[in-house]
Amino acid sequence: MGWFSRRATDPTTPTKLDREANRDDLAALETFVTSRRGVEFYLEPETTATDTTVVAIAHDGEWIRRRTGSPRTAAKIAHRHAVPLYEAARTGYPERMRAWNRAHPERRAR
Repeated sequence: MGWFSRRATDPTTPTKLDREANRDDLAALETFVTSRRGVEFYLEPETTATDTTVVAIAHDGEWIRRRTGSPRTAAKIAHRHAVPLYEAARTGYPERMRAWNRAHPERRAR
């Protein structure tokens, strides 16, 4: 494993680019799900640069991306709120997200 990995042999070695999911990340997902309709989760795997993330996409394409720490945590939140959970690498993202991005260019990078 490389220098950037959280799974380095020495767990006290900080990563270069990453931080782990925290309560604020999980709370943001919960708030998004409970305040919008038609939300779906798209799971993004851990990379050398970031922890496991979920993109939550509402019925109108509005979205947020937050770290979850693990696929299991993402699945628990999805199950609790009866939200579908897809693997982004397999399904891609829905067109409504791209349409929302085009309509809201100032809010794309969130």
